[in-house]
Amino acid sequence: MSLVRKMFPAALSVLLLGGALQVTGSLRAAPEIEGALKPTSEQTDAAEEISDKLKYHYRKLEFNDALSSRVLDQYLKDLDPNRLYFVASDIKEFDRYRKLLDNQLSDGELEAGYTIFNRFQTRIEERLNAMLEMVNTDLSELKFDGDESVRVDREEADWAADEDELNAIWERQFKNAVLTMRLNDTDDKDIQTRLTRRYESQLKRIKQNTPEDVFQVYINALTQTFDPHTTYFTPHNSENFDISMSRSLEGIGAVLQYEDGYTKVVRLVPGGPAAKGGQLKPADRIVGVSQNEDTPAPVIGLRLDEVVDQIRGPKGTKVNLEIIPAGSNSEHDTRIISIVRNKVVLEEQAAKKDIIEIQRHGETRKLGIIEIPAFYLDFAAFHRGDPDYTSTTSDVAKLLVELRKENIDGLVIDLRNNGGGSLLEVNKLVSLFINRGPTVQVRESSGRVSVEADKFPGVLYAGPMAVIVNRYSASASEIFAGAMQDYGRALIVGDQTYGKGTVQTLLDLNHGKLKMTNAKFYRVSGSSNQNLGIVPDVDMPSLIDKADVGESSLPNAMPWDEIDSASYQRVSDMVPYLPMLRERHDSRIKQDPEFVYVESLRALLDHNRNMEELSLNMEKRASMQKDFDERRLAIENNRRKARAEEPLSDIKALRDLEEQRALDPQSHDEAMDEDPYVRETGEILVDLIDLITDHQVARKG
Repeated sequence: MSLVRKMFPAALSVLLLGGALQVTGSLRAAPEIEGALKPTSEQTDAAEEISDKLKYHYRKLEFNDALSSRVLDQYLKDLDPNRLYFVASDIKEFDRYRKLLDNQLSDGELEAGYTIFNRFQTRIEERLNAMLEMVNTDLSELKFDGDESVRVDREEADWAADEDELNAIWERQFKNAVLTMRLNDTDDKDIQTRLTRRYESQLKRIKQNTPEDVFQVYINALTQTFDPHTTYFTPHNSENFDISMSRSLEGIGAVLQYEDGYTKVVRLVPGGPAAKGGQLKPADRIVGVSQNEDTPAPVIGLRLDEVVDQIRGPKGTKVNLEIIPAGSNSEHDTRIISIVRNKVVLEEQAAKKDIIEIQRHGETRKLGIIEIPAFYLDFAAFHRGDPDYTSTTSDVAKLLVELRKENIDGLVIDLRNNGGGSLLEVNKLVSLFINRGPTVQVRESSGRVSVEADKFPGVLYAGPMAVIVNRYSASASEIFAGAMQDYGRALIVGDQTYGKGTVQTLLDLNHGKLKMTNAKFYRVSGSSNQNLGIVPDVDMPSLIDKADVGESSLPNAMPWDEIDSASYQRVSDMVPYLPMLRERHDSRIKQDPEFVYVESLRALLDHNRNMEELSLNMEKRASMQKDFDERRLAIENNRRKARAEEPLSDIKALRDLEEQRALDPQSHDEAMDEDPYVRETGEILVDLIDLITDHQVARKG
């Protein structure tokens, strides 16, 4: 995991406005807390209540010494993930809590959490003040001609032995920041301005910490030990889990969450300005926001709702975002993008169809394509009994009727980037393609297994079929793809899916809310969707890094497992055809310039983000950057040559082109038959149709 994700602590993500020393409510008798911030009686009661409710978590972890040890490690990781603030003596001192936290939390005692946090607050204030002094020195005196390097990922590094060692680590961090910005053509005066603003912003926010902030961070160290989706929300923040900007009528259309002090992009909403622009990507981190032509102001450490409020705005206005691109190996390697706010066009989230033609052996095969960006349902209309309520299934059914009239030879369902939605809708969608049977199993924490089933007789479409998925296909998408694979109803093509196979419920507390995992989804075959996701029958190259995206990338993610299969009847068995399908697919994409481009770019990006050390030698770093830019440009120009397009002269031309595309997304919108993934899926589906036909002819012969 890169320094970008680790540099700033999770504690900074939940800062609230107000004085750091102000304590509300009466205090309960408890072990002596070292430091100014102390819990209220409401928080101690809530800790006891949360500990009690967690005993009913799906995972059923016991409150014992082993859990206590895991909570301590998680808390220290949440506060100081890159080991840049605490020193070894702090950690040795905190080890006295290793076998005590389970008992303290069960009894509502919060002494350990607040004592550790108060020490952390002292350490981070000391460090930020030291960095502000360093920024004000003469940067021209810094030397970048030696053999020094900076460690990119310090998660597994040893804690600094003492202050002197920690000072040396931070000096290298500082030199890396200066060197990175100089290589991006930032002059020293601007570097000082930017770093001063960043450190002052963080210092201001850390001083605003309240007892409520400490409580949320500490309790979430407990809840996250169970699984990453079990989370505590303070009364102020209870509405802010996974804030979706798509709920706003006007904005950029992105789902955001906080992680290690940063605002992270989880996914883009289909039809939204960010998705259309193409500059903002999932796993990017937003570190600055401004309006119109202003320079982005730092937002590292701001609460998620505060960042969202800055990004939202009226239709037609511009917001500037300073982002750290996903996979970057330096937190200072940022770029600024601009997005014009607009209404999220709901029609563009609806299912839509197209037809592509595949030429094979002198014949033209006509394939229907249905893209489903989300599993949507107009709940209000549904509950009031409106027969014409909008839903995924009703829209897809209409599209299928239209495609059948076109006499299609096969069907492709595109679920890429579909993050899920209504469970009711995914069950009904499965029913369009099978003649009754189970669709998904749900196992509760009690062990009880219930089966959701297709209750509608008949099949609307029974022909050959493929489903495209990628790493951003999650939840309901995985239920549909898994059912189609288990029934042998469709070939699954693309990338391994997200792996979100758990179910959460939101519980009211005396103080805030608890979102707790209480069930898991299982396929009709008995295999869990959790962690593993859906593994495609035929893999497609992808630029998405599974280390950054997906359930398996999250700490303490619940594991894959399986239960007994439900009673169901497979429609067909595609396994015998898979070796030939994969062989033909591999042969095609080796010659396809679009997939050669993806494979080449992925190799380059992997090399860049897997570096463990960065040189602090100006000449070496400049050479490394030049090599990266030249390889990136060559990869782009090879694709342009295959497309009979003029090559780009330099890396600046490529960046200018990408910016132009982002400002005018309609200029590069591709039709479905021009999408290489859709086209290749069509080729694979025609291969399947041919193989099945040949097999049937052979059997008759």
